[in-house]
Amino acid sequence: MATTNPSEANVAVQSPTQPQPPLPGESEGTWPARRRRIIDWLVIETRGERFIDNIFVEMCDKLVEAGVPVARATLHFRIHHPQWIGARILWRKGLAEAELDTYAYGVEDTTQYLSSPLRDFNEGAEEVRRRLDDPTSAGPDYPLYDELRAEGLTEYIIWPLLHTLGKRHAVTFASDRPGGFSSDDLAFLKDILPALALVSEIRLKNRFARTLLETYVGPHASEQILAGATTRGSGVTVGAAILICDLRDFTKLSDLWPRDDVIELLNGYFDAMSEPIERHGGEILKFMGDGLLAIFPLSNPCACSQLLGAIGEAQAALAVLNEENLRKGHDPLGYGIGVHVGDVMYGNIGSRRRLDFTVIGPAVNIASRLETLTKELKRPVLLSRAFVEKAGCAGQMENLGSYALRGLDEPVDVFAFSGKK
Repeated sequence: MATTNPSEANVAVQSPTQPQPPLPGESEGTWPARRRRIIDWLVIETRGERFIDNIFVEMCDKLVEAGVPVARATLHFRIHHPQWIGARILWRKGLAEAELDTYAYGVEDTTQYLSSPLRDFNEGAEEVRRRLDDPTSAGPDYPLYDELRAEGLTEYIIWPLLHTLGKRHAVTFASDRPGGFSSDDLAFLKDILPALALVSEIRLKNRFARTLLETYVGPHASEQILAGATTRGSGVTVGAAILICDLRDFTKLSDLWPRDDVIELLNGYFDAMSEPIERHGGEILKFMGDGLLAIFPLSNPCACSQLLGAIGEAQAALAVLNEENLRKGHDPLGYGIGVHVGDVMYGNIGSRRRLDFTVIGPAVNIASRLETLTKELKRPVLLSRAFVEKAGCAGQMENLGSYALRGLDEPVDVFAFSGKK
């Protein structure tokens, strides 16, 4: 399972800072001075750190150095992601790196969540606190507490981490000192929460922006956009292998099937096609109703062979999907794939206020025409001679002859899979 890091943000230039002297009446060793140093570090000296998990680890280490008996701490964030509802960052004393975990939608219906202190917090509690080494401590004794006791921890506490516009996340601290946290410890920890909320919100919102772009335009295009490619007409010419796929008879299916069944069908079809493409290094630039456009940049010398590998895996996945459709009493899905290779313009196209990051050019048009030709030739995958020669796969292909394609002056030699290895 791929883990989406919820803490990624843009790198800012770190400016040097000098340690702040104690306030009047303070000495270097007083708790107000130590709190101030950690707060100043959070607000000022973390500007060059991109990841909130790294900041959190260093903050916890500084708390231990300051004499606060923190042995375990977590951050819990709700995140905007198509697969995950939330993420957890876990630190334990002595660990150089935090552990990162993501949680799928529906986790709030699981027994693990329903029998956890986090549920009490999410239902509105401003504080969930439990003395773990005191058998007379009031409150529910959740399974998590047994795990923490087994780790030698003596107290556990959850507080809200408040972001702007009412966004409420969670931070937890656990102590390993006999008797748990003192009142001074708790005051120390509470004092640093506003600064932690500030730096975590900045990183989280930058990660949200990156995740949303990756979700809607893909990882490569999102990098271009975040790097500043946001003006109409901005872009570059790149060599690419181009794949265009379309579902057959979708209009008929969408008229006959219930809406939810159509959505389920489309999602299954796109999963079968998309996951092999992305796994083999392709970039899906857009979904077009029941079709998709993907490129494999030729900057990767294996682009053409990887495109063929993606098609093979996608066909196998679609065969499995069709078996499931037949079991449900549905007709199997038909599809057409057109493949070509050539130079494309890769960049922003659109109106002044609404842009689409995509590819255009004659090479894209040829791939599209080949996909359309699959309907006439009754072959699910058609490839141009230019692609076959570039890929060096002529021995695996069947030459179907030359065909005039709409909009082109010269006919194109067309190939299909022959079944040879």
